[in-house]
Amino acid sequence: MTRPTDPVRGRSRLLVPLLLCALLPGMLALGACKRGGDGAKAANGEPDKGPEAVPVEVATVGRRAIAASYAGTAPLEARAESQVVAKTSGVALSVLAEEGQHVRAGQVLVRLDSARAALQAAQTAAQMRKLEANYARSRQLSEQRLISANDIDQIKYDLENARAANRLANLELSYANVTAPISGIVASRSIKAGNFVQINTPIFRIVDTDKLEATLNVPERELATLKPGLPVTLRVDALPGHDFTGTVDRVAPVVDSGSGTFRVICAFAGGGVLQPGMFGRLQINYDRRADALVIPRNALLDDEAQPAVYTVRDGKAARTPVTLGYVDGQWVEVRGGLKQGDRVVTAGKVALREGSPVQVIGEPAAKPASATAEPATGKGAKQ
Repeated sequence: MTRPTDPVRGRSRLLVPLLLCALLPGMLALGACKRGGDGAKAANGEPDKGPEAVPVEVATVGRRAIAASYAGTAPLEARAESQVVAKTSGVALSVLAEEGQHVRAGQVLVRLDSARAALQAAQTAAQMRKLEANYARSRQLSEQRLISANDIDQIKYDLENARAANRLANLELSYANVTAPISGIVASRSIKAGNFVQINTPIFRIVDTDKLEATLNVPERELATLKPGLPVTLRVDALPGHDFTGTVDRVAPVVDSGSGTFRVICAFAGGGVLQPGMFGRLQINYDRRADALVIPRNALLDDEAQPAVYTVRDGKAARTPVTLGYVDGQWVEVRGGLKQGDRVVTAGKVALREGSPVQVIGEPAAKPASATAEPATGKGAKQ
């Protein structure tokens, strides 16, 4: 049995091969043109582009003075400070000092009610005079052998006891005037006139600001380098832009076994803008070189076990190991590996590798090499 033929389906089957035959020459021609364009580009002698240059900032290796130092932080403390306490009880009749006032050692700060102490001193004085008279008569009777030696000794001992009691009463009377134990500034006052003061109660705090100290806990490896008399530079957060100078006053050479540190006490002149309690940043300079070869500290590679930098040579980066010396703030002394005038990379180091092309920021870019052969002219082509 023969199936009927669909005229539309038959025509579509014939059209597909015909379309392929028509499009195939064009596709082949397009590929040939593309290959021809690439070939023409290579024939014209245009160089292929290499890796792009990495933009970097550089610094020139130079010479400057550099100091070997130890830096640390510590609060400033007054060398002398005293809590003024009342040595006897009584009512404060008058207060003679205010906060912020400069006082001298021995100056009266408070006067307490001394009536009771004065009466006791008078009583002991009368008893002492009575015994002195008795002792004088007993000595006359002793010369006439009218009194025994034991009786005269007893009167002598009673007299000494009365004299001691009188001195004690006078001492208690003197405590009614509260005096300053040291010279300095009155930092605080906790008493007013008319208050009752208990014995041994702190009523003033005096701080001697003429000389200030800062104590550093220094690692034991610095024990051989830090000595008394070395210069110290101080900067305080409360006074930005101001530098203060002092000296290492004393060194406690005993190393603490728990922390592995020893104490270095630095002294500074007070009496000015520096005040106790200020937080200071100290730098102790223990050596100095006037003409050292230095580079910026930020030129060092952070991820290197051995100190190294990237130098710029012929437009490319070269990793250069260096031997370092002293470190002074943002500068590092170079003892080997570089010479004066070399250029080291300070910014852009992360993107560099050995031999990477670099473009120094602020300098003109390097021009590409010109073609070695001139292209053919139209006239020569005709010939």
